[in-house]
Amino acid sequence: MASVDPVDLSERLMRYLEVVAAFVLVGLFAIGVVDFLLQIVSLVRTGAIANTDAIVALIDEILLLFIIVEIFQTVVAYAQDRSVIRIVIAAGLIAVSRKIISFHAGDYGSSLDGTVAAAGYAALLLALVAALYVVQTTNVATPPDQDV
Repeated sequence: MASVDPVDLSERLMRYLEVVAAFVLVGLFAIGVVDFLLQIVSLVRTGAIANTDAIVALIDEILLLFIIVEIFQTVVAYAQDRSVIRIVIAAGLIAVSRKIISFHAGDYGSSLDGTVAAAGYAALLLALVAALYVVQTTNVATPPDQDV
């Protein structure tokens, strides 16, 4: 009887778990889409669809769904041994954009705290845009085992 290589076994198990994670993300996305549609129906029925806060909440939710899509694409790319750098940067851009769109300076204890938070979001956005530009213009293609 041939012995089972524990490293090979763990690698196969990890591949199966990556597929399970991908299916979980598909399920989360489907639930999120249904919830999004139900919110739209509810807003239309109540007439609150024209409310600015309701629109911002809808945009926030759709951006969250896009983040789920980006995470799904990251899991799939990783499972296929492809580079995930661009996907991770795109997910970061969506996440920071989501925070900026739903940003309310009044949510912070002082105007200084709100200003510092806004500057932090702006710095993150600029850093991610710069990273995406560098990755796109240099056509980065690192081997999957060296991808960060």
